[in-house]
Amino acid sequence: MDDADELAEAYRLQVEAIMQKEAEKRVLEANDPAELDRLRSLSLLELVQSDHPDIVPALMSRLGPVRAALDGHGGGIILAKSVVKKMHSGTEALSLIIDLDGACVSCGAAPGTLKGIQDDLLMDDEVLSVRFSAQMLEWFDDLQREFVLKHGGVTFVEV
Repeated sequence: MDDADELAEAYRLQVEAIMQKEAEKRVLEANDPAELDRLRSLSLLELVQSDHPDIVPALMSRLGPVRAALDGHGGGIILAKSVVKKMHSGTEALSLIIDLDGACVSCGAAPGTLKGIQDDLLMDDEVLSVRFSAQMLEWFDDLQREFVLKHGGVTFVEV
């Protein structure tokens, strides 16, 4: 790695840390920290299996910086479908199909939002896969649709 690459990487890491801190601040301003902690402590598997109304808030509580964007722009997630899968180890994990609502429907940043949601939810031990409703592809113009399908790093499925 040459000096220019090292400088670029150092700058990227600094900006990422600043963005993370700002996102956390915004999420805490818009949400009760004690409630976020409570939601994060809940088992997603148990919530899905009992069809508990806290499932979407619990999913939202697991989102990182993308949560600040959703909260700030009036968007949210919808759990379109969830399936409990039995793993080879004998444990269970969730396969989720997510949809977006609110302002996310018309947002040009939706492809990045989808990737952020997927990556954050996959960090939870109880989540095996995150895919998105193919209906969302209708929101995008041809160029956006082509971009998200080719470079978005997410999978769309029919619900």
